[in-house]
Amino acid sequence: MNKKLISSGSIFEQEMAFSRAVVVDNLVFVSGCTGYDYSTMTISDDVVEQTEQTFQNIIYALTEAGSSLKDVVKVTYLVADAEDFKRCYPVLRKYFADVLPACTAYCATLVNEKLKIEIEVTAVKK
Repeated sequence: MNKKLISSGSIFEQEMAFSRAVVVDNLVFVSGCTGYDYSTMTISDDVVEQTEQTFQNIIYALTEAGSSLKDVVKVTYLVADAEDFKRCYPVLRKYFADVLPACTAYCATLVNEKLKIEIEVTAVKK
């Protein structure tokens, strides 16, 4: 088994002891990503903007893993407010309309009150 750990350099990874992504052979497991811009450690108050930044964070992790959004086979969405989720649909379609991964969505209390959405993905590298 080949295993590679990927970090974004986020303080959260250090504090909570996790990797942004873990690659095992041809599988890529991307941890729940949020809308934080890790270069500035800022986050928008808008759920749509958070969703866009979350995808940028996912793309970074997948790229570091030698993968891409086209390789995603499973996505899990966690939203703090179910009413906000529909506002995110255009962003979800922007990135996954051609991929159509298996999907699960939950409404849950997220670990930080600033967070409106968290997204995790699993990809299979070709």
